[in-house]
Order: sequence, then structure tokens, then C-alpha cells
Amino acid sequence: MFHDFLNLLFPKVCAGCKAFLLKNEEVICTVCRHEIPLSQFHLNTENIAFKMFYGRIPVEFVSPMLLFHKKGIVQEIIHSLKYRGHQEIGTFLGNWYATDLIDLPIFKEIDFIIPVPLHRKRLKSRGFNQVATFGTALSDNLKIEFNDGILLRKMYSKTQSQKKFDDRIQVQETVFEVNFDESQHNKHFLLIDDVMTTGSTLEQCARALLKIPGAKISIVTMAFSHL
Repeated sequence: MFHDFLNLLFPKVCAGCKAFLLKNEEVICTVCRHEIPLSQFHLNTENIAFKMFYGRIPVEFVSPMLLFHKKGIVQEIIHSLKYRGHQEIGTFLGNWYATDLIDLPIFKEIDFIIPVPLHRKRLKSRGFNQVATFGTALSDNLKIEFNDGILLRKMYSKTQSQKKFDDRIQVQETVFEVNFDESQHNKHFLLIDDVMTTGSTLEQCARALLKIPGAKISIVTMAFSHL
């Protein structure tokens, strides 16, 4: 009853369309859930996101969950997570996508889920890494360890959204470094991020992880925005 009273005073709204959520709805309303553009890339290992890394870095699997369009539902959802602090969105998406990924054979091989890290200054100012709840939800469902201490960002720079396209594809390799020991040798790392656009940040993160002897890399993101 108290929960119902709180909902009456502070009604929950959909992260996509801002309509009031019904009693059995969480985070995203049923209408938005049916309209949200799913990539279905996990069903095709040779998808367009995977092909973006041809000739750049070796990857085992690449699959963004959603298709990002400007002024669309996915943009609203990601912005609510990233800039308005609605971290429950990451949990919701992670729980949802895990149901699609859990039966794929490759997820029996992955040892660690690694988030693209924020520099400590940005983490302090924002208060959270926007992909952390997505990653921990995947971790809980897929039974794969979430580890945010292996990959580190050592250079503070503008956010990717503030950079021009030409600048984005020239992210310096020195931005990221790895902190590992022998127990992380010969492991398969699942690198996660919010939105994949050019793939440059993910590429540089992967290059850093590939310094670990025997490392393999797979990639999952919340969304894909193809320029």
C-alpha cells in the first residue's frame, strides 16, 4: 500500500515517451518496448557492426542491442541514463538483452565483462559510469564476472559527443591502459559500451586489452548509430 501511495505522489514515467507507467510496467512502457528498434545483430555473426572492425582488430563477436536514431526512442533512453542519472535503464536493458544472448555458444567462453572506463575526473563529476548497471545486469544473468579494474582510462578528454567525426576516429592509443596479472592471461573479454558509432573508442580499448597475452575480444553495446 505504501508503494502505491508513493507512486500516486511521484508517478513513474516511461524512459522513452514520458507516459505514466502502468502498475505492471517498469522503466519502459509496453508501447515503447514494442516500438523500440532492436538490431537483432546477435543472430548474424557477420553483421554490419562486426564488419566495421575488419582490418582493424581481431574480434570474436560484436552485437549492439538497439538501433540509435536522432530524436528517436533509443536516443531518449540513452540520454536519460547518461545525463539524467537514470541508472535503472542500464539494468533494464541488461536484463532484457541477456535473454537474447544467454543461449549463444560464445557466451559460454567469455571470462570477464569489461566496461569502457571513464577517466576518474569524469567519473567523479558524473558520479557513475553509464554502462555499469548494464554490465552488472549482464553479469548477473550470464554468470560472467564484471570487472571494472582491468581496463583504465588514463587521459582526460572531451566526450565523444563533443568531438567532430574526424577527431573521433583518431583517438590516441595512449588513452587506455590495462592492469592485469597472470590470472587474466588467455581470457576472453566482453567489452561493453553505451553507443557504438565509428568504433574508434572500442577499437582502442580492445587494443589495450590485446596487450594481455592470449586475450580474445568480443563487444556488446546498448546501441548502434551508423554514420
